[in-house]
Amino acid sequence: MDALLSCLLLLVILAASLFLVSRAKKHNTGSGSSKLPPGTTGWPLVGESMKFVMLGPEKYISGRMKDCSPDVFRTSLLGETMAVFCGPAGDKFLFSNDNKLATSWLPLSIKKALVFPDFVDNSVKDIAALKRNFMHEILKPDALRHYIPIMDSMARQHIEADWSPRKEIKVLPLSKKYTFDLACRLFLNIEDPEDIKRLSDPFSRVISGLFSVPVAAYSGAIKGGKMVRDELLSIIRRRAKQLSENKDMVATDLLSRMLLAVDQENDKLMNEMEISNNVIGLLVASYSCTASPYLSREQMEIAKAKGPGELLNWEDIEKMKYSWDVVREALRLTPPAQGSFREAKTDFTYAGFTIPKGWKVSGD
Repeated sequence: MDALLSCLLLLVILAASLFLVSRAKKHNTGSGSSKLPPGTTGWPLVGESMKFVMLGPEKYISGRMKDCSPDVFRTSLLGETMAVFCGPAGDKFLFSNDNKLATSWLPLSIKKALVFPDFVDNSVKDIAALKRNFMHEILKPDALRHYIPIMDSMARQHIEADWSPRKEIKVLPLSKKYTFDLACRLFLNIEDPEDIKRLSDPFSRVISGLFSVPVAAYSGAIKGGKMVRDELLSIIRRRAKQLSENKDMVATDLLSRMLLAVDQENDKLMNEMEISNNVIGLLVASYSCTASPYLSREQMEIAKAKGPGELLNWEDIEKMKYSWDVVREALRLTPPAQGSFREAKTDFTYAGFTIPKGWKVSGD
């Protein structure tokens, strides 16, 4: 009897797999004049997620560009049919049509690791604070002028503490550490190394485990995410208490502005979990989009013109025209779009291929 049940179970699994494969193939062929991007959806349910992780993003994408198309290819990642746009032209197309042809989207697995359980089923638009007016205020030139000396001072401290004492350095991890420390300072007004460490250690677990195949690594990301949220809630509550006790306190950092800001749509203050979710999103961006540092002649000339201990200011930044050209070219060649997901709002075409409504899209 047990043997019969086992055989029946295997037949059911085989039939379901064949059904899913045939359905995927039928969907991949398209209909009418529609021409879907070339590619493969891999195994049923699993897709190509394991291959993506095992090869790494760069090797996986370069292989698909060679085998399928240098413009856009089809795959299945994180349980979703996905179109991956390739190269600077593909990334430019996605960014220039943001919220027109596609809207922000996050896989369920990522949302479970990053945001509070109450918000897992919410859309990215409902979670994000970037739509709120005060975010534009904090990025105005007047606000940026205030950030320049802070960034310069922190860069000097960072080089003196983490770079100068070492004979050999690993640039990328140290650059990520600097940008995370800077994000904590500008977004949360946190400077104490121990306070930052209580955020950065579990945060590293989250980032490293988000796209991992081993269950243990993803479980670590879930646990790390809870630790980050708990620490942020503690920071938020302390800051809220400071603001309530000191009515004259100037809100220069993002966290304080969030605590005081009123939701224009609902005419209410943002709650602690909403603030935490948004801060986590900004920390992810600061941690994942670190650019490679460089030094040019014009920067050396600016440094020579400064007095001992004199910090950079906005006028110094405006002189860095060649440096800005280098940054823009670096962003054109390698945009910080990897891991940025969207969902097609309507059928649209790119490079002669049709992207159906509902498909998930991503830059390379």
